Amino acid sequence: MTIRYIESSKLPTPWGIFSMHGFEDTANDKEHVVLSMGNLEGEEPVLSRIHSECLTGDALFSLRCDCGAQLQAAMHRIAQEGRGVIFYLRQEGRGIGLLNKIKAYNLQDKGADTVEANEALGFGADMRDYSILREMLEHLNIHALKLMTNNPRKVKALNDLGVNVVERIAHETGRNPHNAKYLETKKGKLGHLLEGKED
Repeated sequence: MTIRYIESSKLPTPWGIFSMHGFEDTANDKEHVVLSMGNLEGEEPVLSRIHSECLTGDALFSLRCDCGAQLQAAMHRIAQEGRGVIFYLRQEGRGIGLLNKIKAYNLQDKGADTVEANEALGFGADMRDYSILREMLEHLNIHALKLMTNNPRKVKALNDLGVNVVERIAHETGRNPHNAKYLETKKGKLGHLLEGKED
């Protein structure tokens, strides 16, 4: 087992007070965070979001993607429900890392789409690994999820891990002129279920 629970603390946010749980992946020295709100115990499925780190979108307000808007929308939705969890995984750039993501952005500036850019750098279109979730879910005693995602691969990855995803909740937000091509590529090449509508 490479995932090790470290500690928990309170995290006050504009949407309410979350609990923040720190995990360490000893295999690659990455640190992951889970935000939770409310009582997660019991058999009732937990409203959830699996969010891969996006420094540019989450912290630097980039309009090249929809990541920051998706993270904020998930926190808001969980706060409204009073119960839920966000797995914040350190898998920047769909797993290629921040500096490689900047290289990919440079290729996109020259006309490549997000998949072509990753592949030109020698990476797969999506390098993320969701197996690290198993120990986090076990630690939090979560058995079933209502997952906020547009990505059917994420649902399949969880099902393959034996995680019961009882419902996929469409999670479209943050569309703008700067990320229109990016979103169309996610839909056309990565199979994301995007309708072009927002909540």
